[in-house]
Amino acid sequence: MEPASFPLTVAESGRADAVLSAALEGLTRSAAQRWLEEGRITLDGAPLRKNARLRPGDRVLVTPPQPQAVDLIPQDIPLDVAYEDGDVIVVNKPAGMVVHPAPGHPDGTLVNALLYHCKNSLSGINGALRPGIVHRIDRDTSGLVIAAKNDRAHLSLAAQLQDHTLFRLYHAVAAGSFREDSGCVSAPIGRHKTDRKRMAVVPGGREAVTHWRVVDTQNGYTHLTCRLETGRTHQIRVHMAHLGHPLLGDTVYGAKKPVPGLAGQCLHAARLTFTHPATGERMEVEAPLPEWFTAALRRYGLR
Repeated sequence: MEPASFPLTVAESGRADAVLSAALEGLTRSAAQRWLEEGRITLDGAPLRKNARLRPGDRVLVTPPQPQAVDLIPQDIPLDVAYEDGDVIVVNKPAGMVVHPAPGHPDGTLVNALLYHCKNSLSGINGALRPGIVHRIDRDTSGLVIAAKNDRAHLSLAAQLQDHTLFRLYHAVAAGSFREDSGCVSAPIGRHKTDRKRMAVVPGGREAVTHWRVVDTQNGYTHLTCRLETGRTHQIRVHMAHLGHPLLGDTVYGAKKPVPGLAGQCLHAARLTFTHPATGERMEVEAPLPEWFTAALRRYGLR
């Protein structure tokens, strides 16, 4: 028996495969094309072609395929669970943990830990390698990640990511002093033209908006908070480097030498605000700054 169908209201215009892969965070474009080819996405009762154009406000019906058998091994890895119920789980991920398996990281990931912790209660929308995963944070970024325990919850959270009602607040330490106390970066992000492992602000990239606010500035470094309006790969890191303020410890977009005491960039996902998929209640979950982050603040006299 296949999972039940769910409605999804489109927030962006464009080709159906591109719009769907953006709306369902973590769903690849090739997977979206496969769903379209299988007739799993309909508009006004008619199956959509993968090159069909969608407009904001279009309401499509999504019928996910039966989740594939997962070859991943559940692993008894301790989890810092910030919130959990029958529909969602929010985990405070440590820096250094990869969210889902990828080349070079076949196990020891957050997904392996979730499979053990949640047993069979994870959504199957993102396929066998990313069960339950609604959004990701980088390996060396710590903090809150929300996962869905069923497809209905997954689609609700993915829709909130798309319409910007799922808020994510980060703490970061950046190089230099900012001229203003707060601001907003609205600059499109796409793959770097010559280095495909990096992202960059590029013409024609995907819309990316980051709101930032200074907490403190001392000794050539700034402690700031960043709220994501969109969620592009490496968004905060790319936007801060674009402003001329790369994050402390970021050897990809900033200084080439690592910072003692830091595994990577000084970035922590501290707060998640979302509407509960089942109850409709507005939820806010927080994760305190980890010791390695507060140690960096002390090192530079920041608060």
